[in-house]
Amino acid sequence: MKKVIVIPARYGSTRLPGKVLLDIAGKPIIQWVYERACESTLKDRILVATDDERIQRRCAAFGALAVMTGPECRSGTDRVYEAIKTINADVIVNLQGDEPEIRGDMIDALFRAVEQERLDMATLCSIIDDPRDYKSPHVVKCVADKNNFALYFSRAPLPFLQKNIPIPLYKHIGIYGFSRSFLETFVSLPKGRLEEAESLEQLRALEAGYRIKVIVTEYEGTGIDTEADLERARKRMKSAHPAARGGVA
Repeated sequence: MKKVIVIPARYGSTRLPGKVLLDIAGKPIIQWVYERACESTLKDRILVATDDERIQRRCAAFGALAVMTGPECRSGTDRVYEAIKTINADVIVNLQGDEPEIRGDMIDALFRAVEQERLDMATLCSIIDDPRDYKSPHVVKCVADKNNFALYFSRAPLPFLQKNIPIPLYKHIGIYGFSRSFLETFVSLPKGRLEEAESLEQLRALEAGYRIKVIVTEYEGTGIDTEADLERARKRMKSAHPAARGGVA
């Protein structure tokens, strides 16, 4: 099976315009994401899917292939499909362009799960350690059933802890694995009301009655949605990469 990683990277982020070009430890965020994708041992190909020539030029500068996609794409996953619809790809990982701390083994976990378990769609989550993350609308929470299929994703504190019951709390990680056939189905589905309300594209699948397998992994990083996320990532990654020099995007 051909395994392809696609990194959707649009310029017009609401909270941080052009965020994939912002600097962390001397590199733009999109370069960190691409280099992490290169760590996957199962991949056959990596593409960046973008709507902006500035991102395409920056990707070319560090050796990544970026394909232009149309402005009408409703979500990152729609952008992923536009990028792969004319190429040979059986299992596709949608690696969000604002996840610079992702690891290759996390990507490979999705490739394996989709292929070996014959899944339509899979994603990752990790334990919430910081109570601020549980309450933050910028951290997406996830609950799953006993077989690790998602019940819901939300920006609200989830589940609501009415009683002092020891229960693990999970945050969603912005990466998805798809079978090609289901990716084609996903982009044909109407945008759901919950997807619109929460601004979470994965809810489109749940609203339509499809299942999403959730794989629990260890992960201390976070997607970059706000200035605070950016500063936290800069501190962590500067410490992890002391030889890198600061710069400007």
